[in-house]
Amino acid sequence: MAFGIKRNELKAWKEQVKRGEIAFLTHYWIDDRFPGIKTVTKVGCADVEKLLKWGEKYGIPARALHNRAQYPHFDLLGERQLDIMKKENMLDQLKKFKK
Repeated sequence: MAFGIKRNELKAWKEQVKRGEIAFLTHYWIDDRFPGIKTVTKVGCADVEKLLKWGEKYGIPARALHNRAQYPHFDLLGERQLDIMKKENMLDQLKKFKK
């Protein structure tokens, strides 16, 4: 279940993805398969080759790609999420979910 994002944030992410940009969207997320994980960052790009190269840079295997029709993306969770968001200078997205 996803929550904690505004419609305009989701719309902006989708537009960036469709333009072939590497786009980040962080939101609250609850899934019993991942206890203790409260947020996920979706890193998307319609240019799948570009997205796979981006993932390669961080050791994310191609098999982790969620190849959704218009919005292919990787999900970042836990320590990997924090590490990559720091390196990408995107910590503001995570800070809004931390108390």
